This record gives sequence, structure tokens and C-alpha cells, in this order.
Amino acid sequence: MLAQINSAWEVIDDKKLRRTYEFHTFMDSIGFVNKVAATAEAEGHHPDIQIHYKQVIIELWTFKIDGLFDNDFILAAKIDELASK
Repeated sequence: MLAQINSAWEVIDDKKLRRTYEFHTFMDSIGFVNKVAATAEAEGHHPDIQIHYKQVIIELWTFKIDGLFDNDFILAAKIDELASK
């Protein structure tokens, strides 16, 4: 499913998806994180999120299987949609 999401997502250790987003301001980063949090909560699938001023790093994986599952790729695509708005 990796080919179906934005190529900016990278696979880490064959079990995680990671993508870094850049924003113009700190508050843009926070606004994006709040949107991601709401979407993740609705999906019942919660990423690790790091905020570094104007940069947000998202990591996705499925804890139960310690690897990647369909839901990780679905949420990645939804997060990309949020970033483009």
C-alpha cells in the first residue's frame, strides 16, 4: 500500500511510517496537530506526533502487531488530506 500514499512517507525499520511536515509558523503546526488528533481519535488509531516549532513529525504503526497494517496507510492518506487544506 506504500505506493498508494504520498512518496514523502518513509518506512522505518520495516514497521513504521514516518513523515515530516513543514509549516510557516508555530501556530500553523499546532493547528495541523489538532486536526490530526481529531481525525486519529475518530479513527481509533493514534500516531506518535512530534512538534519542533514549524515542523511536525508523524509516525504510524499498529502496536498490536508491531508493524504496519491497512489502517496505518489509510490514516496516512487522511493526514495528507489535512495538510493540503
